Parts: sequence; structure tokens; C-alpha cells
Amino acid sequence: MIITEELDKLLDLAKEDEALKQSLLDTRNSENPLSAFCDIACSKGIQISVMDIVNQGEEFYAEIKRSTNGGGENSPDLDFQNDEYSIFMMRLGGL
Repeated sequence: MIITEELDKLLDLAKEDEALKQSLLDTRNSENPLSAFCDIACSKGIQISVMDIVNQGEEFYAEIKRSTNGGGENSPDLDFQNDEYSIFMMRLGGL
């Protein structure tokens, strides 16, 4: 499973279902936003786990780090990590 494809499927579902969109946006106020987000996704048949989302962000960050200036110790410090949840929320909020 490619997490970005699963998130795109969920985004497509949310485009068609205002209640789903609002439920996903409301996870930002949850005590455990990622868990609540994944629970909603799974209820819609999109199998996403918290670990999937965290791992995707870390893998993307590592790829960028390796690709800059040869990677390793010479690689510049990046001030961010790719946060798939936050990116999804920005995309969802723009619908």
C-alpha cells in the first residue's frame, strides 16, 4: 500500500461527503488527532494506520536529506519534517 494513494482516495471521498470532510477536519481538536483520523479513514474502507502516516513523513524527510549535497554529515539541516497529516488537512481545508 502506498500511503499517498490511500490519502488521495480519502480526499476524494471527502470532496463528495461534507459530513466526512467535517469529521476529518474535527480530528485536529481531538486528544489524539492521528488516531481519530485513522479511525475515520478505516470506517470508510481506507486502511491507514498512525504508523503509516508517521513512517511516510520520516521516509520523505530521509530521502530529501540524502539527496541534498550528498547526504550524510554534509547535508544541511532541514527545519521541517514532512507531516502527512498536516499536509492532508491543508489540502482538505482548501476544498
